[in-house]
Amino acid sequence: MFTERSYCGEINASQAGKRVQLGGWVDKKRDLGGIIFIELRDVSGIVQIVVDSSKSPEIAAVAESIKNEYCLRIEGLVRKRSAETVNPSLKTGTLEVEADTIEILNPSLTPPFPLDTRNSINEELRLEYRYLDLRREEMRETMIARHRATQEIRRYLSEQRFIEIETPILNKSTPEGARDFLVPSRINRGMFYALPQSPQLFKQILMVSGFDRYFQVVKCFRDEDLRNDRQPEFTQVDMELSFVSCETVIGIIEGLVQAIIRETLGRDTAVPFPRMSYDEAMERYGRDAPDTRFGLELFTCGDILKESSFNVFSSALASGGIVKCLPVPDEGAISRKMIDDYTEYIKTFRAMGLPYFRFRDGAFEGGIAKFLSDSERAGLIEKLALKGNVLVFFASDREGVVNDTLANLRLKIGRDLNLIDEDKLNFLWVLDFPLLEYDEGEKRYYAKHHMFTAPLAGHVHLLDAISPESVHSIKAQAYDIVLNGVEIGGGSIRIHNTDIQKKMFGVLGITEEEAKIKFSFLLEALKYGAPPHGGIALGLDRIMMLLLKRNSIRDVIPFPKTQRGQCMMSDAPSPVTPEQLRELSIKVVDK
Repeated sequence: MFTERSYCGEINASQAGKRVQLGGWVDKKRDLGGIIFIELRDVSGIVQIVVDSSKSPEIAAVAESIKNEYCLRIEGLVRKRSAETVNPSLKTGTLEVEADTIEILNPSLTPPFPLDTRNSINEELRLEYRYLDLRREEMRETMIARHRATQEIRRYLSEQRFIEIETPILNKSTPEGARDFLVPSRINRGMFYALPQSPQLFKQILMVSGFDRYFQVVKCFRDEDLRNDRQPEFTQVDMELSFVSCETVIGIIEGLVQAIIRETLGRDTAVPFPRMSYDEAMERYGRDAPDTRFGLELFTCGDILKESSFNVFSSALASGGIVKCLPVPDEGAISRKMIDDYTEYIKTFRAMGLPYFRFRDGAFEGGIAKFLSDSERAGLIEKLALKGNVLVFFASDREGVVNDTLANLRLKIGRDLNLIDEDKLNFLWVLDFPLLEYDEGEKRYYAKHHMFTAPLAGHVHLLDAISPESVHSIKAQAYDIVLNGVEIGGGSIRIHNTDIQKKMFGVLGITEEEAKIKFSFLLEALKYGAPPHGGIALGLDRIMMLLLKRNSIRDVIPFPKTQRGQCMMSDAPSPVTPEQLRELSIKVVDK
């Protein structure tokens, strides 16, 4: 049917006067009475087709019958448009194809939404008809940009001596962190595989195997609650390197990010990226992935308010909590209604209230101003460098609640006051994470990154005398890369010594027997000359979402799931037959 097919969006001046054969879909049709114009679209773009009924009445009859989204094969002569008919919005706008053959390959129903728009369309409808949604210019551009970025990743890493190696999808369940997706084994009854949350163990094994630079563009799976930046299945650029330090990994990733941005956006990015310790990020921004495109930093002020007559502050400090504040130099832009809205908003983050005062030309006004002593006012003026017209919000509670509250309030105010430059790409390395966290409710320790992360060389001995009070003083050889307040990758130098790994398991409450059951192959492999090694994983979906300024990672994934983990197009997940369940020795039990 097709021989030497040309692409619609690639018709160019060198083909003028030549015959071409095209295949695509009708984007638009205009009948001007005797002359019919068809805009034919394929994955490369659009070209205008002209049908002159005076020259080809039979072809014109076919053209008159077609509608938008009909699938056509067209043959004709490429010609230049007259100056007054040039369309500068099309890459092919100076050319058109005069058709002498039109074949309707398949008609089309009327689409349930317009395909020629970038405007908001109901997302569930888009996902239900994803095959039509992907025809839209915005989605087509997105998928092509993702393809080019992925190819650039492979090129760059290959030049850096990385070898792409596939690791298993059917793996062993190691229930730590997010929940696994489990796959029952028909042959080994009562046994289950798990879909990988990460290729972590296998890439460490590859380092022991001597493949000193591994990478993979790999699907990973986590059965967790979903948000705009999460999916049950996602793609990460996974890497592991032997004989390296944190600096080596950081340097390679900065070069990779430069290459991705150059390919995707056609612009350069300055390196090295700024760096910040975890402790500094939490102190200044309340989160370990701060958006540094705008100011509005947090300040700890418990030292100033330790004798406060405001009971909310004094009670929080007496119970081991903290008091922090967020000064906003708004020049009066934040209204009382906005403050009320913010007070409701922060309840989402378990905050009980939102104390505030306004500092205006040296005077303290409104809110909790009446509770502040002269010495407290002087201390706040000095610490916050107050001047002009500033609204100061407070949070007092456990440290996690306070940071969560003010970090999210900071972002909301930044958006509301248009403080964020959306064209900026602000990268940041966050370093020196705590190795472990202590859960007061469960009375146990958890790994901040994961249990294979190495402590700083001088901190290994601190594991022997760990306590809930000292836990944050043990630092990890870990690093996260952040773009505009979103973590796009994280990694660490790994534990390559069996004794240290066993010690880490012990602190985490994993018995020797449990470690043997879950990780025996890794512990055994580490005994055979395992080199020092480390790695990182970058979230490809998140990177593309941020670079292309999409609102959700669902807009950069070809066939995503909804926030309930459903595929609207294929209706997955779905029931299976009783026979399939019997084969797997599975019985579905109602809640």
